[in-house]
Amino acid sequence: MAEFNKYFLMKAPEAILYAKEKLDIFDADEEIEAKEIGDGNLNYVFKITSLKSGQSVIVKQAGREARISADIKLSTDRARIEAQALLQQDKLAPGIVPKVYLFDEVMSATIMEDLSDYTIMRTALINHQIFPEFAEHISTFMVNNLVGTSDICIEHKAKKDMVRSYINPELCEISEQLVYSEPFHDAMGRNNVYAPMADFVQKELYDDAKLKLEVAKLKFEFMTHGQALLHGDLHTGSIFVTPTLTKVFDPEFAFYGPMGYDIGNVIANLFFAWLNGEATIEDISEKKIFLDWIESTVEDIVELFKHKYDKFFDANVTDDMAQTDGFKEWYLEEVLTDTAAVAGLEMIRRIVGLANVKDITTILDENARVRAEKVCILVGKRFIMNSKQYRTGRQFVDTLKDVASERI
Repeated sequence: MAEFNKYFLMKAPEAILYAKEKLDIFDADEEIEAKEIGDGNLNYVFKITSLKSGQSVIVKQAGREARISADIKLSTDRARIEAQALLQQDKLAPGIVPKVYLFDEVMSATIMEDLSDYTIMRTALINHQIFPEFAEHISTFMVNNLVGTSDICIEHKAKKDMVRSYINPELCEISEQLVYSEPFHDAMGRNNVYAPMADFVQKELYDDAKLKLEVAKLKFEFMTHGQALLHGDLHTGSIFVTPTLTKVFDPEFAFYGPMGYDIGNVIANLFFAWLNGEATIEDISEKKIFLDWIESTVEDIVELFKHKYDKFFDANVTDDMAQTDGFKEWYLEEVLTDTAAVAGLEMIRRIVGLANVKDITTILDENARVRAEKVCILVGKRFIMNSKQYRTGRQFVDTLKDVASERI
């Protein structure tokens, strides 16, 4: 149909026509329902469902402005990057991302598997559900996709071609600003600071020159260290879960950067859930079960990553110098250092930056929320300033618990 030969931003009626034209799973005269279900900051997401068969798909379209702010202008090429990344991730870690049925460059739209039977992990964690298989799944996803797209395993010219394909300047700029810049000086005046936290934020972040120097170093590493193909936004809002399954989605921020960026984001977002549980679960035994699970999951993610990295490296290493004695261990230590630093950045930016997290903002008691936010900032600072000290999952958990036990 001619309507889809030129880009425009679809609404639900157009999304129905689009799905019928692009896929052969719906009859032309079939009654179909479309609901816009996107709750993210950037894109438009439609669930397309046959009222006859119940069969459904997702149509995701990239807009030219962020939904979070019309001031953020974006290239719709991120839709290509996302679809391409999903296909790459499914190749290296089969079954842990949704299936892509079609990518349309003209409309900057992707049609993919509907995961409505799953729950967004952040929502599930705010409801204090636990997922015993998550550490196993996410560690496999990260090892296979991070190490598997690095110079360790890929012929170097082929890897450089991949870097070129995933250049993602607009979305990288969002991360450079929202993660590595604005939380530490609010230069653009758009930080979301909880009013009772204003003085604490000023003292602990805006006025801390040593912290800002370390963050400046980290920013330039993020911009220049094309180590592996990152998901780029790997938090609990970008993960679907069931009691036994995990699906990672939304890799539109994908680009080549430091591996620790993905790993650190996962750890930080689990800690947000820990702080929510500590603040809001009233039953002592239920609270212990949930907090213990978060702690063991963080420990397991780090330790499983290390274990699987070791095996994956040995099985897939191609570079001759990477096989030098001691290199494998050195490389992992650098990844863990980056992981700690990024976990710290994420814990801070989600408290004071433009994009806060519901784990914290839904804590209704003011004193409890202030305490949780202070813990995030202080833990984040420790991770950043002492990043070279973090080599085990237990060390990450101990820092959280040590700060949470203090009177702040």
